[in-house]
Amino acid sequence: MRRSPTKRRKPDGNVRLFARASVPAREKRAPLCYNGKITTERPGGRGMEDSMDIRTAAVVGAGALGTMYGQQIGKALGWDAVRIVTDPERAARYRKDGVLANGEPCPFRYFDGTEAAEPADLVLFAVKFGGLAGAMEEAAPLVGSHTVLLSVMNGVTSEDLLAERFGAAHVLLCTAQGMDATRHGNDTRFTHTGNLWIGPRQAGQEADAEAAADFLGRAGIAYELADDMKLRLWRKLMMNVGINQATAVFETGYGGVKVPGEARDVMIAAMEETKAVANAMDIPLTEEDIAYWLDLTEQFDDRGMPSMRQDLLAGRKTELDLFAGTIRRLGAAHGVATPVNDLLYRLIRKMEGSE
Repeated sequence: MRRSPTKRRKPDGNVRLFARASVPAREKRAPLCYNGKITTERPGGRGMEDSMDIRTAAVVGAGALGTMYGQQIGKALGWDAVRIVTDPERAARYRKDGVLANGEPCPFRYFDGTEAAEPADLVLFAVKFGGLAGAMEEAAPLVGSHTVLLSVMNGVTSEDLLAERFGAAHVLLCTAQGMDATRHGNDTRFTHTGNLWIGPRQAGQEADAEAAADFLGRAGIAYELADDMKLRLWRKLMMNVGINQATAVFETGYGGVKVPGEARDVMIAAMEETKAVANAMDIPLTEEDIAYWLDLTEQFDDRGMPSMRQDLLAGRKTELDLFAGTIRRLGAAHGVATPVNDLLYRLIRKMEGSE
């Protein structure tokens, strides 16, 4: 069905007219087959005999997303169904001070490596990119032969690192979108939990993707099974390159990029450069993808803040290299100029105190 045209102001002040369309949904669930044949030995997978219903999960990291997903699992399936993976120092602090989600205490169980534990059926990585190497080692005792791994981390490289550490057969592709969780002390606040896009990383993982989707559904976590996850990861990267960096540089929350002005123009320009780099790599990002994210941003709490803005306020190192750093590097490799991301990179490095 043709949608009503939507106007979007371009960074140069011109107005572009185009049809707003949401990202196409994938309603069909992945079949348990490979190359059209039912099989118990799935190339690239763990073998049908290793597949199982997912009943327990470990969430690596108790930041905004880790707390939000951990609470959803615990409330829906019981608090024994989820463990939070962290280091001993943080675990002691969380046990002492408590962890809240929208003001409600979360009676999490913590795994800090000091006690033996059975492997989890699913491990969800929700840490900053800079903490991934340590997080993988902390979570390693919970990864068994049957464990499925998901990452809700930013960027397009965490799954590769997980596959190198634990084996490609364990790792599905996943990206989180549409949530507005923000950490305030020991309390995570959110009005939208968004949804997860998940799918196979390689042929033969269809049954694992189905099992993970079933678990998410029972846990009350909205999800969508997809067979075009590389494109979707780039869609999410494009959003982060825009909204994370613009809110950081202009020192604003989501409300600051919803209204016409320089912050919104810079956000859109950074996304346009991401689209150009992706297109040079034969990844078909479109204007409709940008419109989708702009529309989704309208639903966020004006006072909420994406992760980069939160990091700068807390004096933490940001994930700049995953955003502008990635676009600048790939732009240079493919002959695509990225002046907006070049400028954002320099400005945020200065704000970090790294320059």
